[in-house]
Amino acid sequence: MDIKTNTRHVELDITVVEISGRLILGNLLQSVHSEIRELIDSGVRKLAIDLTQLTWIDSSGIGTLLNTGEHMKQLGGQMRLAGANGAVAKIFDTFHLERIIPLDADLALSCGRLSSSAAGS
Repeated sequence: MDIKTNTRHVELDITVVEISGRLILGNLLQSVHSEIRELIDSGVRKLAIDLTQLTWIDSSGIGTLLNTGEHMKQLGGQMRLAGANGAVAKIFDTFHLERIIPLDADLALSCGRLSSSAAGS
């Protein structure tokens, strides 16, 4: 399955990027990375990445998430990951990703936490 993304705004200042499929090394990964970086560079400061439909992620995909999260932090924003399940959740647990990027059980929780906080906090 190819990787697919969908971007939408759920509140005035919260942007959601839904990622489905397999986030693995290759041209499509670079495309996803570029898409998210463009959002951040265009002024998005509260970003939730919905991983509910993500079926697999490799170390390159994890690196992309870490890189974009760090870029967001450097610009004073916040990024949260939501809905990782199955194999993806197990991989995140193995890498202790929650120590670096906030992980939430679902998108509603991510959006609620972003909504109740100021960008940069």
